Amino acid sequence: MTRALADWYDAVELWVTQLAFPLQVLLAVVVVLPLCLMVAVVLDRVSERLVGGR
Repeated sequence: MTRALADWYDAVELWVTQLAFPLQVLLAVVVVLPLCLMVAVVLDRVSERLVGGR
């Protein structure tokens, strides 16, 4: 299982590094930024519950 995940990640990484730079930036904006936003929202809600807000 771990090996399959590593192989998949290597393939995606190779694909991304072979893209032109503007496409890499576009991919980061479309995929990475929303992912980071979702993680931030989840962490915010978890911390609110732990601290006892709302």
